[in-house]
Amino acid sequence: MTSTRQLRLGAFMRPVSIHTGAWRYPGAFADANFNFAHLRRFAQTLERARFDAFFMADHLALLNMPMEALQRSHTVSSFEPFTLLSALSQATRHIGLVATASTTFDEPFHVARRFASLDHLSEGRAGWNIVTTSNPDAALNFGLEDHMPHDERYARAREFHDVVTGLWDSWADDAFVRDAASGQYFDPQRLHTLNHKGKYFSVRGPLHIARPVQGWPVIVQAGASEPGRQLAAETAEVIFAAHGTLDEGRAFYADVKGRLAALGRERDHLKILPAAFVVVGDTVAEARAQRARLDSLVHAHSAIASLSVALGHDVSGFDLDQPLPEVPETNASRSSRERVIALARREGLTVRQLAQRLGGYGGLAFVGTAQTIADEMQEWLEREGADGFNIMFPWLPGGLDAFADKVVPELQRRGIFRREYEGRTLRENLGLPRPPNRFFPA
Repeated sequence: MTSTRQLRLGAFMRPVSIHTGAWRYPGAFADANFNFAHLRRFAQTLERARFDAFFMADHLALLNMPMEALQRSHTVSSFEPFTLLSALSQATRHIGLVATASTTFDEPFHVARRFASLDHLSEGRAGWNIVTTSNPDAALNFGLEDHMPHDERYARAREFHDVVTGLWDSWADDAFVRDAASGQYFDPQRLHTLNHKGKYFSVRGPLHIARPVQGWPVIVQAGASEPGRQLAAETAEVIFAAHGTLDEGRAFYADVKGRLAALGRERDHLKILPAAFVVVGDTVAEARAQRARLDSLVHAHSAIASLSVALGHDVSGFDLDQPLPEVPETNASRSSRERVIALARREGLTVRQLAQRLGGYGGLAFVGTAQTIADEMQEWLEREGADGFNIMFPWLPGGLDAFADKVVPELQRRGIFRREYEGRTLRENLGLPRPPNRFFPA
């Protein structure tokens, strides 16, 4: 069985497993989030399996949950993304290195400089995941008492993107002549000063780093709300989506891809990769038993706290054995809240059952053999629910090794996943064009 369409695979690696019980699973590396030797091994395994990208989410505050739950989390300690990915760039050769950087609490000049540096260090493998930070506790770490309203966060993000990409275009690709005979290092006519003045930012520029190897690092976005979808259609080249069913995925895929033509963009220049939690067994029954054992390691305190975070509302006072009541809107992530409510309604879950699911992982999951998992992934690909997946591993290293050793060969056998990397840069491997310099067109 072959297909002309090819899967793209990212690996969600911060935390190394999103599942709260992952660090307690037999054989798991309990310190995997903060052990460089382990993380280097994981990145090299992913590269051997020909993954497109190693992706690091990031948090600018501890998760806003009670200490009874927080003390059970393996995510409280993790490397700063740029430091880790810079180190991993020297331990790998092909895999993309994608980091989250917040447009809510960071500054465009800092972000432009860091990603340009990472792209040069990795010889063209950097990607920027644009996020509008939803955790209100993060505001307290940046001298703010109140969190910026949801829609305003997206308006700021749009201007932030324009400033960063403008800074990346400060230098023409041929600006650095380095003529030792004449003593001229660069051509001043090939340098642009941005002089941006907008609603949220005033940035003079230019960036004092040569234009990134890829022109721009690959732009990634994860918002699912209406402002998030529009921001993605306007700016993103990869979307890390979150859908529980194929029908939801197809609707999102059609909506966002359908916006591109009006923006002058090609449909294939935006890749949509839903998050997928994957548990691999030699039989379906074995995989389900692994998932059940993993879920059993989630403490009740973590379950209730995880549900509260997802809803942006304290659920500890709800009747745990009744259906989820109406939950008021908050300033937290709307898309997360809506997904959780839809899951509860769709499956008729009580608050307790919903909390237990969220305490582990409540999103899209492929639990089965290499063959059944490949069947599901191929269906999503061919029915235009996805261009690939951002894989979440159940525990490390076992879950990652099983996927690399069993699922990847099956996808390759079907002709829907590469056997070798197509190029040297992340853009080349994803099939994305190198953006022209807006100030120095070819």
